[in-house]
Amino acid sequence: MYWINGERSDYLPVNDRSVQFGDGCFTTARVEQGQAALLPLHIQRLQKGVERLYLPQPDWQQLENHIRQIASTTEQGVLKVIISRGTGGRGYSAEGFTQPNQILSLSPYPEKYLKQRQKGFSLVLSPIPMGINPYLAGIKHLNRLEQVLIKSFIEKANADEALVLDTDGLLVECCTANIFWRKGKDVYTPDLRGCGIEGVMRERIIALLSESDYYFSCVNCYPETLADADEVIVCNSLMPVIPVREIQANENQPIWEYQSRELYGYLLPECLKL
Repeated sequence: MYWINGERSDYLPVNDRSVQFGDGCFTTARVEQGQAALLPLHIQRLQKGVERLYLPQPDWQQLENHIRQIASTTEQGVLKVIISRGTGGRGYSAEGFTQPNQILSLSPYPEKYLKQRQKGFSLVLSPIPMGINPYLAGIKHLNRLEQVLIKSFIEKANADEALVLDTDGLLVECCTANIFWRKGKDVYTPDLRGCGIEGVMRERIIALLSESDYYFSCVNCYPETLADADEVIVCNSLMPVIPVREIQANENQPIWEYQSRELYGYLLPECLKL
């Protein structure tokens, strides 16, 4: 089901900037018990994207009310919110756009995540890197061709997810998730100031770690660092947290395997909260 600017509709003009240039941003929220989980963080993410991309400001209270209204219609699901610069114009110029288009959709929750929390993820190394662009780093803009290509590779490799590096070979994230790893009481996640997405669940986990007895750091490192980790987890707003059981980083090297779920056990109950 889709809503465009508050009205039920499956049709968007072909001259919408999201179609023409991927000119917009989005967020995806888990709906549980008729509520959009971590809604304030999702609104903050959209606001950051709108400001960074110089998009026209929507009526934020109206948008939040609409999100709550749609979420209340289902017990469990996935609610996606897209903000496009709007309709019209020709060429790259953003001049004259004052009214954004707000596109909301509601779809079923991926039941596979429930099973994968028990089984754990298998990761492979993506051959497709992320381009470094500090200005666009962090936000979830609509230009996601890198993820589309990486997802195609994952499906051909018959894996659950992929380790994604930047063009310098540094670890960034996974295709659809952020990544954390633990060595003893030290927990790490990649520094995303060059590229990657600052996920809502990533932000939630960082806040949880700051209140725990773990020592947390954002780091720049190569994927080989994970070979020495005690535990690896991935996260996004839908999963919300899944343990990694193995990583195949190189066909000519042994698979890195992980047995511990200490950090996962600590985080999951808190990450499931609304």
